[in-house]
Amino acid sequence: MQTISKSNLVNMLHGGIVQVKFTKKDGTERTMKCTLAEGIIVPHEKKTDREKTVNEDILSVWDVENNGWRSFRLDSVIEINK
Repeated sequence: MQTISKSNLVNMLHGGIVQVKFTKKDGTERTMKCTLAEGIIVPHEKKTDREKTVNEDILSVWDVENNGWRSFRLDSVIEINK
């Protein structure tokens, strides 16, 4: 399992596409090419007036292969490749 701070990973994601391998909630592994870079992401469209509680252990990213917002737990990250 690779250790990286949330702020370092967010900086990498703002800089371009990053490949992140993590363990999903169901125990399977997934490799996702994702980003937070402006010009690639589509802004999140708020559909309700409900306020969402921020969980600092989870990171929401733009999945460039599936063209959608996805999230993963930071403590589930196995590998990161830029």
